[in-house]
Amino acid sequence: MNDLINKWYRNHALLYKVLLFLSTTFLIVYLFPKSGKFRYDFDKGKPWQSETIYAPFDFAIKKSFEEIKQEQTEASEKSAVYIDIDIPVKSIVLNDYAEKFKTSFTDSTIRVNPGLFRVGESAINDIYAFGVLDEDYDYTADKNVILFSDNTQYAETQFSKLTKLDGFRSIIEGKLADNGFSNFDATFVSIFFNIIKPNLKLNSSFTQNALDEKLEGISSVRGSIEKGTLIISKGEIVEGNKYDVLNSLEAEYESQVWNESNYNLVLFAYALLVALALLMLLLFLRKYRMDVFLDNTKVTFIFFNILVMILLTTLVINYNSQYVYVVPLCILPLVLKAFFDARLGLFAHVLTVLLLGFIVPNNYEYMFLQIIAGIVTILTVSELYKRANLFISVGQITLIYIIAYFAFFVIQEGNISTLDPSTFGLFVLCGLATLFVQPLIYIYEKLFGLVSDVSLLELSDTNTKLLKELSNKAPGTFHHSLNVANLAEASANEIGANAMLIRVGALYHDIGKMKNPTYFTENQATGINPHDELSSRESTHIIIDHVLDGIEIAKKNNLPDRVIDFIRTHHGTSMVYYFYRKEKELDENTNEADFRYPGPQPFSKETAILMMCDSVEAASKSLKEPTSTKIDKFVESIINKQMEDGQFLNANITFKEIQSIKKVLKTKLANIFHLRIEYPE
Repeated sequence: MNDLINKWYRNHALLYKVLLFLSTTFLIVYLFPKSGKFRYDFDKGKPWQSETIYAPFDFAIKKSFEEIKQEQTEASEKSAVYIDIDIPVKSIVLNDYAEKFKTSFTDSTIRVNPGLFRVGESAINDIYAFGVLDEDYDYTADKNVILFSDNTQYAETQFSKLTKLDGFRSIIEGKLADNGFSNFDATFVSIFFNIIKPNLKLNSSFTQNALDEKLEGISSVRGSIEKGTLIISKGEIVEGNKYDVLNSLEAEYESQVWNESNYNLVLFAYALLVALALLMLLLFLRKYRMDVFLDNTKVTFIFFNILVMILLTTLVINYNSQYVYVVPLCILPLVLKAFFDARLGLFAHVLTVLLLGFIVPNNYEYMFLQIIAGIVTILTVSELYKRANLFISVGQITLIYIIAYFAFFVIQEGNISTLDPSTFGLFVLCGLATLFVQPLIYIYEKLFGLVSDVSLLELSDTNTKLLKELSNKAPGTFHHSLNVANLAEASANEIGANAMLIRVGALYHDIGKMKNPTYFTENQATGINPHDELSSRESTHIIIDHVLDGIEIAKKNNLPDRVIDFIRTHHGTSMVYYFYRKEKELDENTNEADFRYPGPQPFSKETAILMMCDSVEAASKSLKEPTSTKIDKFVESIINKQMEDGQFLNANITFKEIQSIKKVLKTKLANIFHLRIEYPE
């Protein structure tokens, strides 16, 4: 049981990576649109750039969306409106009219105008020729209308021949005018206003059913293509019927690929390709970035950023693929470069673009533009903590997008007359969105506990709480740290290492001396040495403990791990030689290991540089009457001894770089001691 637990503990980091790898693969495949991928790209009005193709199977030519929409509109216009008619209403209105007429006119008026009553009857007959609507319906005048009475067709007419509820007035006034009775307009309008009743009501269910029946009768296809038929030849313009045929072939191909029988197989194939890309990333980390590979938090961070970019792109494509270039994909290499390095940022960016090539339209154009933009991002963005640098780089990235897109457009179209300038606005929006990388880096620092150059710049301020405490408790150590920081920064710039990181590491590398400041010579202002009262082993223990004390203080003050690495490694596994020799004089059997720092040894260029600069700066205080020759020998002696001791075996630093560092240290020390040129006598 214990063996099983130990085995699990030893392999838990690897198991986590396997689970992260599988879950990321699953999520990416899940985000991808669930449709087959037609292997040809084409655009209306552009030349067909692929090989000549023939129909691989029989398929129908699908109508375009515009065609179907037009047919639906025509069907809707031709579909009849069904209205129920209440026939007895007309008789009721005529009876009411007769009664109202008698009460509204005197006998003398009727005798003088004997045809007046018949004019009213004629108007009612005209009003109810087909009937009066119960409300205003929004139909055109020529709309076909079928009148129903007791579920039986009564009549067929046009909508314009039906009387609207307020339309009786114009009819009665017209009748009176035609017969010379215009002076009775007001009386008749009053009578008709009280007696006219609607007898037509829309039968919405019949009307809707009739419309649905016509819409269902519209076919989504027109004609068919037989297997082996020539579809399009290379170089032909994709337009008209050829465009419709290609669209139909694409739709048919995708529906056949993703049918029930082979859906899982195609999905598995997608998963294989995604897994292959992610595996390449893990292998890259394992071979070239072992420190990142061993840190599960960092691996999770990289996979998370790739997943976020794929999610954003997928959402935009699902909304409208025309806006795919708005997604600020260059944020990915920017973020990874800020926290890791340029090569890792570019590698992850290229893999992400390859994955997105599955789902974006015009994938070759998209991949070319994004990879070029990623390369420009890596080459132009330096010192991200300087705001001007980011703005300049984003401007350059946007310009590269526009130039590359313009070139692709001219190649495909052969002219610029149809170029839409608004497309360039998408690249400008992309550039503006890329500026969000600054707050995003801050958020990532808090979420994942990583450190960027922006945080390093803040930590390099000597007014921070911890450095102020160091200057108060151990002023000599603080001054020593400043000198080491200057030497290390100059050395890092000489060989292309991270100057900002090494400066911060140098400022904090000796903070452990705050615990017992007087036990270190640079803080012994009175000349009293407390080591005189201690044994060599006790003194060695105090000296070595400043590394462990520094790590403890750094963790309490939440310093990043990248900075704590400098505290751990700045003495590597070197020996406290002075006290070892002192103890050796007393006991010939003294064990060297008791007088060595616990390590680890430097494991990067930056930590190796700090070790050299720290040793040289500390020992330089012992130089008496320094000359150029003395300084040269002094620097060579110290660094060569560290190399012989194997302190730089784990650091990826070359002999050539070490020689460059020696040269910088010699020059800087010569400046510090204000040496003059030695002239021959």
